[in-house]
Parts: sequence; C-alpha cells; structure tokens
Amino acid sequence: MKAIVQDRYGSPDVLSLQETDQPRPSAGEVLVRVRAAAVNAYDWHIMRGDPYVLRLAARSLRGPRFRIRGWDVAGVVDAVGDGVTGLSPGDEVYGDTGESDGAFAEYVCVPAERLAPKPAKLTFERAAAVPLAGSTALVGLRDAGRLRAGQHVLINGASGGVGTFAVQIAKALGATVTAVCSTRNVELVTSLGADHVVDYTREDFTRGASRYELVLDLVGNRSLADLRRVLTPEGTLLLSGGGVSRGGRCSARWG
Repeated sequence: MKAIVQDRYGSPDVLSLQETDQPRPSAGEVLVRVRAAAVNAYDWHIMRGDPYVLRLAARSLRGPRFRIRGWDVAGVVDAVGDGVTGLSPGDEVYGDTGESDGAFAEYVCVPAERLAPKPAKLTFERAAAVPLAGSTALVGLRDAGRLRAGQHVLINGASGGVGTFAVQIAKALGATVTAVCSTRNVELVTSLGADHVVDYTREDFTRGASRYELVLDLVGNRSLADLRRVLTPEGTLLLSGGGVSRGGRCSARWG
C-alpha cells in the first residue's frame, strides 16, 4: 500500500510517499480502508519531535516510534481481528488510531474501541475532522469545565480546529459564548453561533470589563495573570494546546 512515511524528526521535507506493507489486524483491532484523514497540531508536533520532551516520553530520540503519521481517520472496515464484535467488513467508521498513528495511508489498523459508526449525514472528510478536535472541545467544556446553561464562557482561539467545535458545543450546552479570533475569522465564528466576538487585532479581551465563569484558552499566548483577570471569583480556567501535544488539557480553579 501507499503511505506517508517518516524516519526522522524534522520539517515536512522528512515526509515521503512510499510503498509499504499493508498491516494485518491483531486481536481486538480493525483494518480500515482509509477514505479521509485529518491533520492536527498533534501530527505536526510528532513530525518535528517538538517539544523535545515528546522524544523522551516516546523513548525515541532520532525519529518517531511509528513511521506513518496520522491520528484521525474515517473509512470502511476491511477486516476485523479476533474478538471484535459490533463491526463488520463494509461498515463505515471514524475515530482515532491511538498511539500507533498510521492514518496517512491506504490502510490502517485501529483498536476497535477507538472507532464508531460514521453518521450517514457526514462525508468521510467531515467525519475525519471530528475525533481529536471535537473530543478535546467536548471533554474540556462539559467534563473538565462543567459548563452549564446560563454561564458565560470565553474561548481564546475560537477559529481553530478545537475552537470551532468549542463554540458550537458551548452553545449547545446553553452558554453565552464570547469568541476571540482575528479579523478574517470574525464572520466564521459568528456563523457558528458565538454571541460576542472579540477581534484580538483591535481589542485586548483581558482589559475588558466582562467576566466569565469559564475561560478556555487554546492559544497559550497570554499569561495566567491576564487570564485570571477575566474570570469570576470562582471561575475555571482551562488550558489546551499552546505547544502541548495531543490537545493536552489542564485546568485551574480560583475562589
């Protein structure tokens, strides 16, 4: 099969299209014929081995443990390994590949529990864009941030992959959403349902009078003191991204 292969860390020049062996599903795995794969900041970080701690964590200093990049995938089940139930050849699925990556290829083996049936209304391309960005936004707002109807949330980086999901999820949870983005993306985040949009090229949201029960920072370009300033006394700050791979999340609560 054809795949995008990488043998050392570096710029996109380290990636090459090559012929490689088609994988076979082990017990608990599903072989997916790839129809679409998404590119996330995670893939960029792994490609470059940046931050350096990623190399230490992977115990692989010169190049990634797995040669084929790609975390998010959508496609058709080609075969299933022993013990897999609920999925059969021909099923349309989407999900993420887990630690092994491998979605930038014609075929990839994926743990069965990391896949779900693709909604019929979604194209493969749209489904592939959901897993990492969508789950980061959902878990951050609903679970870590415990966002409730009637609360006010500010999303810094609202026009990015996670941010666009976060705006929509926050609205679905009944929150009032303030989105921070650049001028060219104001129309986009407004169309997604943001109640208020702050163009950071014209206004500093940390200097305004508004206060929020939840701040989701997806950029990492402001100090904790700046972000604390816009929280209510018992507000919650969620940090995601800003150089942390895999949409890594952490939270802080004051009050």
